[in-house]
Amino acid sequence: MSRYAAFVSVLAFGLVFTLSRGTEVSFKQDDKLCIYANIMLNFSVNYEGTNKTTQTAAFELPANVSTAGSKCGDTNSTLKLNFGDHFWMVVFSLNGSKYQADSITFSYNLSDATLFPHSVSNETANVTIKPQIKSVGVDTCYSCKSIEEIRTESVNMTLWNVLVQAFVVNGSKSENITSCSADIPSTTAAPITNTTTTASPPPPTTTPTPTLPTPTTGNYSIKQDENSTACLLADFGLRIGFGLGEKYQEINLDPTKTNVSGSCGDNSSELVLVSNSMTIHLSFASDTKKFRLHALNVTVNSSNVGSNANLSLWEASVGSSYMCNKEQNYNISDQLIIYTFNLRVQPFKITKGVFSTAEECFLDSDLSFLVPIAVGVALSFLIILVLISYLIGRRKSRTGYQSV
Repeated sequence: MSRYAAFVSVLAFGLVFTLSRGTEVSFKQDDKLCIYANIMLNFSVNYEGTNKTTQTAAFELPANVSTAGSKCGDTNSTLKLNFGDHFWMVVFSLNGSKYQADSITFSYNLSDATLFPHSVSNETANVTIKPQIKSVGVDTCYSCKSIEEIRTESVNMTLWNVLVQAFVVNGSKSENITSCSADIPSTTAAPITNTTTTASPPPPTTTPTPTLPTPTTGNYSIKQDENSTACLLADFGLRIGFGLGEKYQEINLDPTKTNVSGSCGDNSSELVLVSNSMTIHLSFASDTKKFRLHALNVTVNSSNVGSNANLSLWEASVGSSYMCNKEQNYNISDQLIIYTFNLRVQPFKITKGVFSTAEECFLDSDLSFLVPIAVGVALSFLIILVLISYLIGRRKSRTGYQSV
């Protein structure tokens, strides 16, 4: 059960994105702060339901947890976060002036009907993995804002916006930071402007990139179980542009060779697309009124080529779908661009398994034709203004000569 299926980036935590601040804990021993943690952590668990169906439970680490079982030592510390009959635990060790995380354990009780409805098992299952949190300065906080994901046979866990100090010095949280490698900009590839745009930036290499055909539009859906209708719908053609080393590359996602998984929640939903060469993880967030694409993580041949957990893309009202048929591109990070074609998504409140009324992007709207007109009018006005200024200047100049 604890066997790895995939490991993305540096950390190995859980996933599901919300608009909350996450879970913040300050564990004290002998009335002194000794462990501090502020994390965003979500879980997606597959389990056996009635009639031998495979069910998926998606839930987040609650904001209110118990730290019973946590402990601090001179060379070892344990952070244990308990919620109901479940817990999530990290064991740290200190060696000289550096510390690391030795293991992460997630324990969940399948008899909890609230999180695991229709479960045929009443057992408590455990998943243990070895994370890659290493060489953290003893008087620093480990920080990783990027999306970190790990998959085991039955559990997906994703974490982002993590801030942890496992060995607090003199009872005060440090302001110094040790950042994970995913948060450190690459110095080998030329940068791409980190903005959302509708114009493609130049690739970080002088080698011309072959023009790819328009990607095939894929139709993706997520169901809570085999007997339910879709709770997440997404149709789009997708191209990924990324810098890897000194080379810029582009790849089209082939929906016929893509495995689809994900989860649905009240305020967070996920779509995971896995092809032969890449894994694309999209996370949507809802504030009950609007939804948006909140986070995106892409790996190519097991290398993390870019992620962003602070997006506000594809926004529409909850209960509606977002649609943009025109080609769009977005700079997700310094090294990652995504191109979408024939896009339509609805991650929340789907009725009868079909898309609801669409809210169109500006490029698809009837007003988009006004943009070139407005630009033309502005340029014409500018030309007229320059011409008038020129004529006035000539007239003043000639009047001056006549006076002489």
